[in-house]
Amino acid sequence: MASKQLNPNAEMVVVCSGDWRYQGEAAFEEHILVCVIAGELKVVQAERTLHCGAGDTVLFPRNQPATLIKSPKDGTAYQAVIMRLPTPLVRAYYAENAPVVARPASTDVLLFPKNPLLQSLFASLLPYLELQHPLPEKLMAVKIAEVIEILRSLDQNSDGVLADFSEPGKVNLVEFMEANYRFNISLAKFSYLTGRSLTTFKRDFKKAFQLSPQRWLTQKRLALAHYQLTEKRRKPTEFYLEVGFENLAHFSYAFKKQFGYPPTALVRQEGG
Repeated sequence: MASKQLNPNAEMVVVCSGDWRYQGEAAFEEHILVCVIAGELKVVQAERTLHCGAGDTVLFPRNQPATLIKSPKDGTAYQAVIMRLPTPLVRAYYAENAPVVARPASTDVLLFPKNPLLQSLFASLLPYLELQHPLPEKLMAVKIAEVIEILRSLDQNSDGVLADFSEPGKVNLVEFMEANYRFNISLAKFSYLTGRSLTTFKRDFKKAFQLSPQRWLTQKRLALAHYQLTEKRRKPTEFYLEVGFENLAHFSYAFKKQFGYPPTALVRQEGG
C-alpha cells in the first residue's frame, strides 16, 4: 500500500512510499517538487509522458492536470520526497528577484536529472520530518529561495513555471476537455480549470456535448482504452490507470458494459 508520512511541524515536506503499483491524479494548487529516491514515477500529461527514476527530480506547475503512476523497480519499493512551494513565498521571492529574461508561462512538467545541488537540497529537508516545533516562517522563506535559485541555475525555463501566478481563466471548453478527459479529477476541479463555476460548467458542457460530463468522460476514456488494446496492443494492466480508471475491476466492468465483451477478449484475440 502507499503511505505518506507527514510531520505537521515540517509543513512543506512529505515522504511518500509504497510497495504496490498505485497512482493519483493531480492538479496541484501550488507548485510541487518531487525527488524520486527509489522505484519509478511515470508522469502522464495531455501531450507527453515522462519516466522518472531514482535521482530524478520533477517540478509540477500549479493547476496543470497530470496522472502520477508510482511503481516499484528492480525489486525496490517506490519512495520519494515531496516539497510544496507555497505560492505566497514564491511570489515574495520574485518580488525581489525578477527573472533575468522574461519567460512565457509554461504548463510543462520540468524534469531535472540527478544533480549534486538537488541531492544536497533534499538531504537537508529530511531532518524536518523530525521537528518538534513548527518550522519558522523565515526559515521557510530561506529554503524556498534556495530551491528557486537551484532550479533557475539548472534550467532557464524554470521561471516560466515558478513565476506564473495567474489563475485559470475561462477557456474553450471543448478544446480543454478533449485534451484532458483522461485525467480522473473531480468535476469541481474541471470547472475551476476551465474558469467556470460548477453550475456553469455543467450547463456549458451539456450544450457543447449533449451528454452529462460523467457519461461523456466515461465514453471517451473507454474509447481510448479500446484504442490501446486494438492498435497499441497493450494489456489492460499496462494502461487502465492512464485512461482515468482507479482500479482494474472498475475498468473491466465499465468496458464490458460499454462494448458487450471484456477487455481480455481483445487481449486473447490479439494474442492469437
